[in-house]
Amino acid sequence: MNSAPRSIAVRDLGVMEYSEALELQACLVQERREATIPDTILLLEHPHVITLGSSSDLTHVLIGKKELEKRGIKLFKVGRGGDVTYHGPGQLVVYPIIDLKPDRKDLHRYLRDLESVLIQVACSFGVQANRDPSGTGVFTELGKLGAIGVRISSGWITSHGVALNVSTQLDFFETIVPCGIRDRGVSSLERELQCAVPMTQVKKCIVESFEQVFTC
Repeated sequence: MNSAPRSIAVRDLGVMEYSEALELQACLVQERREATIPDTILLLEHPHVITLGSSSDLTHVLIGKKELEKRGIKLFKVGRGGDVTYHGPGQLVVYPIIDLKPDRKDLHRYLRDLESVLIQVACSFGVQANRDPSGTGVFTELGKLGAIGVRISSGWITSHGVALNVSTQLDFFETIVPCGIRDRGVSSLERELQCAVPMTQVKKCIVESFEQVFTC
């Protein structure tokens, strides 16, 4: 049964350093816990960065510190679920700061809902994306299109979120084993469609999909 609609705020932050986004999320989680802000989703892109989730294996980072610095890639260990992930220009990152109380206190459901959002966005561009039993995220025949890594704080407030490859330079994924999956490549909307995809249009579709999936 669908929940009653409730408000959700959308903040388009453009390009933001990963460290700044971490600090902002921590502040917003506290404000959401205190009910001083509504549910909020952040839309942004990051400069080149590799993040290590709580299940990360350091051997999944395939280049050393000097090569990371040479390529301008920063490295962060963060408090989200999942393995190693790359973020960079051309990838739309979405951080939902959502109170899952009272009727969505189910991590499995939340992950599946985020996958539904990404699948709907891909479908709106004519790209068929699906779940895969082998791991969280959404995939096409060419590879992984969207990654998911979340954190649920005390009080059932969410942070971190999803990363959708729009026009991402996919060769940067060669520096890692994406999400620990060795036998699957990565893809992007532009690779799937063989044409440019406006980021503004993708953001619009993301917001519309959140409205539908989360009844807000």
